[in-house]
Amino acid sequence: MAASKAGAVLAKILGIDLEASTRHQTQELHDHVVGAISPYEPYYEEDPTVKEWLLEQVPTKEGSARYVKSLFPFTKWILRYNTRWLISDAIAGITLGLVVIPQAMAYALLARLSPEYGLYTSFTGAALYWIFGTSKDIAIGATAVVSLLVGKVSAKVLEEHPGEFQPEEISKTLAFLAGAVLLVFGVLRLDWIIEFIPHVAISAFVTGAAITITLSQIPSLLGIDGVNSKEAAYRVFINTARGLPHVKLDAAIGLTALVLLAAIKWYTERMARSQPKRKRMWEMLCSLRMTFTILLYTLISFLVNRGLENGEHKFRITGTLPKGFTHAGPPSLNTKLISALLPDLPATVIILVIEHIAIGKSFGRINNYTVQPSQELISIGCTNLFGPFLGAYSSTGSFGGTAILSKAGVRTPMAGVFNGAILLLALYTLTSVLYYIPMASLAALIIHAVINLITSPDHIFKSWLMSPPDVFIYFIGVFVSIFTSLEDGIYVTVALSAALLLLRLARSKGRLLGRARVYQHPDHHAGATPDHKDSDRHSISSSQTLSHGKAPPSPRLPAAHDVFLPLDRKDGTNPVVQVNDLYPGVFIYCFTEGFNYLNQAQYVDRLIEHVRQSTRQTTTPHYDHPGDRPWNEPVPPSTVETDTEAPSLLKPILRAVILDCAAVNNMDSGAVEGLIDLRNQLDRWAAPEPVEWHFAGVHNRWTRRALSVSGFGCPKTGHLDGWEPVFSLADLAGRPPMMCEQQVVTTRSKSVGVASDSEQSSSSVLEQGVLGSKEGGVRHLGAVGAINRPFFHLDLPLAVESAVKSARTRDHRLQI
Repeated sequence: MAASKAGAVLAKILGIDLEASTRHQTQELHDHVVGAISPYEPYYEEDPTVKEWLLEQVPTKEGSARYVKSLFPFTKWILRYNTRWLISDAIAGITLGLVVIPQAMAYALLARLSPEYGLYTSFTGAALYWIFGTSKDIAIGATAVVSLLVGKVSAKVLEEHPGEFQPEEISKTLAFLAGAVLLVFGVLRLDWIIEFIPHVAISAFVTGAAITITLSQIPSLLGIDGVNSKEAAYRVFINTARGLPHVKLDAAIGLTALVLLAAIKWYTERMARSQPKRKRMWEMLCSLRMTFTILLYTLISFLVNRGLENGEHKFRITGTLPKGFTHAGPPSLNTKLISALLPDLPATVIILVIEHIAIGKSFGRINNYTVQPSQELISIGCTNLFGPFLGAYSSTGSFGGTAILSKAGVRTPMAGVFNGAILLLALYTLTSVLYYIPMASLAALIIHAVINLITSPDHIFKSWLMSPPDVFIYFIGVFVSIFTSLEDGIYVTVALSAALLLLRLARSKGRLLGRARVYQHPDHHAGATPDHKDSDRHSISSSQTLSHGKAPPSPRLPAAHDVFLPLDRKDGTNPVVQVNDLYPGVFIYCFTEGFNYLNQAQYVDRLIEHVRQSTRQTTTPHYDHPGDRPWNEPVPPSTVETDTEAPSLLKPILRAVILDCAAVNNMDSGAVEGLIDLRNQLDRWAAPEPVEWHFAGVHNRWTRRALSVSGFGCPKTGHLDGWEPVFSLADLAGRPPMMCEQQVVTTRSKSVGVASDSEQSSSSVLEQGVLGSKEGGVRHLGAVGAINRPFFHLDLPLAVESAVKSARTRDHRLQI
């Protein structure tokens, strides 16, 4: 109590009005609205407070327990694990493992690392995801796009710090830093940040990365030496073209492997379509095409190069691979290395998140389950944080691996354990076999895997139909990725998309709405029985028969209702439809893109311009001397016109402005200040008559508080005579009947909850609603919206009704 008194004293000293939000809700207004709504139960809204918001953020014991349990989603299904799940997971995991071995080795080459690092990376994802993940299909491991990005970052750091760091050291530290960031984001449930990255940026990056990967692998595919694949993609292409005369035997391996992969894919997909009953078998064979191709060319390489010393091989092969996790160890936390990696960390995190979440959501929709984005951030965060201790580099969800698991009939995330077992087997027992894998065949596998990532022309065309500016941003992002770097491509597309979003917000143009009367088609109006439909159809068809050259009578139509359409008719509706003004001096203004400090000037300027063109100024300022006139105020014409000769005098007086806030959730202080300036200008325009401000669809309590503080939501003091509020009534839940029939009857003549221009019909509807319940009792009705803020309406029709009713009353009083 003492603290509140001290606060009140301090506020008074500083000139702070603690009752700003309620100062306009006078006792006169209170008595007026209470008398109008009686005998129905009133409702008063209390403003939200910062203390209330802070208390809502404090976690409860139950919420904390649920949060800790949600960090380990496997606890929800592990106790129900059964033999059938085990068999399905084992088949899917082993199938994926056979595919991942050659893929992971190939992708490691993109990261400028030796092939075994790809196996370490895929093993870590397989071993950890089942603990933290919420998708049964996702396979975390080495991917082409991330591997290329890691390779680019390593090359950049090595160029800036020659001889100081090793590629393995750079890759492991980058993965550790990215994992730490992702883990923090996941634990704090910051998955909503992902939505700031637009889809067009992802498409442009993936396409640019696919083109860059393809061009960087052509030298290995053809056996061309001396081409620096670390350079920009266009320079790699030029240098590859210059080296074509120096093609080696590797080209025979690479090109035939590429053709074989494409042929197997084409044939198995064709057979899957022609033999639906064996679709799963053909899809499995299609998934194993990479494994088959690598095994085939490994066998050929073994037969050709067996017994030859190093350097005498007919074509390049992978060579000796160490057994087990020989590169295990903690990542380097050298401050100089961390400083060198920080500029590229945002791009790495963005790609890891986007690729993983996009895959998870896509397969979740396909297989009818929902992934938790924040928990997925934790899963890839833990994978990248702990993976470097085993030698892994950055990893995320793999689209190809996920598709294989899904098609193989995976049942739970436990399939990753079987995938990891196959990778362990390869690391400890198959290194001698992996020795003979041709490098050209790995290049063919990479090209075959990434070529489908390029956005198809059909998708680009559909994007053009949906949003032409996005297509321009897409091509800019692709060109920047190819001619500079992938990181620059990400930043440019995100920046352009953000600029376009801000431009659309800042250049928003509100719409002035008018009223149109619409009728539902007679065959489809609500409650029509077949007999009624037949009669309606007969009425219309018979009315269309011409008789004696006269026009047919109008067909009998069902009940009509009002809709509100733009007066400029630029919304795509039938331009011939008649749209009328609501009432002289009453305007509806619709916010189209929210309402904030960016676009408030655009909205305000357009509304002022329209009001001044459509209404007349009630008082003309008089100046004793020309020098007293403000410099920006136009001089009126010198000729004196009569009322009949002055068109401006025939215009109505401004009565009310209705703001349709259906597209508005929050209002900042800049937007509210703009409304205050607008109100002041229009008050001077219509003085001494007050201008009513009605708001429709303001459903945010904080927004209503901001408007109330500024004096909106209530009629002006001293202008309540003759004003009748319009309230919406509804049944109150859990309340016993408290009104007798006699009390209800005495209120029938009051205009409460009117929904049309006819007060009698509205009252009768209300009578039926109050008196009639199927059980025969009296219904207990109460106000839906706050009666202490009668100008905040639930929807646009109620706001229109209230404003028009008040304007008619005021015009009638002036005529008297």
